[in-house]
Amino acid sequence: MNSEFPVRTPTLASKLPAVGTTIFTVMSQLASELGAVNLGQGFPDFDCDPRLLDAVNEAMRDGHNQYPPMAGVPALREAIAAKMEALYRRRYDPLGEITVTAGATQAIITAVLAVARAGDEVIVLDPCYDSYVPNIELAGATPVRVPLTPHSFRPDFDRIAAALGPRTRAIIVNTPHNPSATAWTREDMLRLQELLAPTDVLVISDEVYEHMVFDGCEHQSAARFDGLAARSFIVSSFGKTYHVTGWKVGYVAAPAPLMAEFRKVHQFNVFTVNTPMQHGLARYMADPRPHLDLPAFYQRKRDLFRQGLAGSRLRLLPSEGSYFQCVDISAVSELSESEFCLWLTREIGVAAIPLSAFYGNGFDQRVVRFCFAKRDETLRSALERLSRL
Repeated sequence: MNSEFPVRTPTLASKLPAVGTTIFTVMSQLASELGAVNLGQGFPDFDCDPRLLDAVNEAMRDGHNQYPPMAGVPALREAIAAKMEALYRRRYDPLGEITVTAGATQAIITAVLAVARAGDEVIVLDPCYDSYVPNIELAGATPVRVPLTPHSFRPDFDRIAAALGPRTRAIIVNTPHNPSATAWTREDMLRLQELLAPTDVLVISDEVYEHMVFDGCEHQSAARFDGLAARSFIVSSFGKTYHVTGWKVGYVAAPAPLMAEFRKVHQFNVFTVNTPMQHGLARYMADPRPHLDLPAFYQRKRDLFRQGLAGSRLRLLPSEGSYFQCVDISAVSELSESEFCLWLTREIGVAAIPLSAFYGNGFDQRVVRFCFAKRDETLRSALERLSRL
């Protein structure tokens, strides 16, 4: 159409100038183009329990298709509270201390926006999930990166203590950890509790892999510890637990005063979450076996994958939790992590993710991450290709 006025798109100053196409998008697209086995991005390639689908279908047919309460369907919040009490011996009030969210990523940014302001600092432990730092920046706060110990990925409490200051508003903790697959111990959580006790620092505890802790170990939720629970937003994910990452349903548990502020932000950035899925999840959670059986389910896949790599030149790092396996590539290649992942996808036909992508400074320690949340035949196909290394 012709116009007598100049037509132009105004220049927009980016709030996130450093953010571009993620490594996950790059590697998944390359894997798709080349027909490679995609062990890069963290999602299952198998279906969920048909009973869960039936529960959601029943909810839709029962007429649960309009807006639910802003904080979530009461039956689902009660089911979450019951699960947390059974596992972690802490009762959260479903009315005022649990909120259903549009996935864990929304839960995390909502928590950050609720607590962090311009001039505040929020500590993140590198390497970390890629949403943390942009969330902090969108809140106008400053991210303070504290590295985990290279290769072992253990928390360095001396460095964390040194990073704490008068401007520290919160720390984001993730266990089991993405990308390293390590899990914090009881002693780690007690040390964090001791460190924060004299402060007003809040904790955003990302526990989306809470049901994937292996070798008979217990998940050390912040809910287990009085001093941490009193200052924590505890985040989890139905998508991770029930193999439905595309549903984007998660939840947050926190003391009532913290949850009141969380809900103020939640109301205006999401308002509420898919109604029939909430009712379906509530019905499905009446049977605790699906989440209680999950550690054994994923440990078997972990062991299958580790056994298949045992004879290769890739050095296996511990996989204590989550559905990831990290390997040291030093004996295989002189390439950087990123270059190795591109080479691996093109030449071997398996996609992985460089750990350097999870560091603010791109720190390269010759480690890459595989995802084993795949069908056995997918894992065997990948292992057959990786056996060439």
